[in-house]
Amino acid sequence: MKRLRKFIEKNISGKKVLGLFILTNLVYAFMLTVTIPKTMEFSNGMKLLDMMPTGYDLNYVNELFTSLGENGRLTYLTNQIPVDMIYPLLFGLSYCLLLGYFLKKLNKLNSNYIYLCVIPIIAGIADYLENIGIITMLKNYPELKETAVYTTNIFSVIKSISTSIFFIALIAILITLGIKVLNRKKSDNTV
Repeated sequence: MKRLRKFIEKNISGKKVLGLFILTNLVYAFMLTVTIPKTMEFSNGMKLLDMMPTGYDLNYVNELFTSLGENGRLTYLTNQIPVDMIYPLLFGLSYCLLLGYFLKKLNKLNSNYIYLCVIPIIAGIADYLENIGIITMLKNYPELKETAVYTTNIFSVIKSISTSIFFIALIAILITLGIKVLNRKKSDNTV
């Protein structure tokens, strides 16, 4: 944890955090507006595996991959997945540092709250493992193994749970920071 704290302290300048935040969200916006819709053109309205926070099973994967057809599976593999191999690194790094930045503002970076900074890293790692599973299933289709689907599904769920926990923690930290700023302004006005 000492190395993580040192890394965060070294990299939480406002400009660096803001730059990473903007880059992360540009890549995410690109996926949402370009690569995901391009892939979903082939899916007959079915959600892609990356976009299923509660998970999926073998029947769903079979149905989705059948619905995508050869061109859709190739688009998934060559358009969506490559961009989604950049995003988890940006997500984990950017949001780890963002939490660190706000924790530093609250003077909580040197406390157990530092563990919150690990949550986006867990989400990023789970996203990579999910992507590896999706690549494997796309390349092996129609020979889908239930264990591959089950394992990939676990990483999809871990990704979505850890992402949700991250956003809840971020909101709680921002509310705490807002209260701290308001209290400081109140006390400055009463003096």
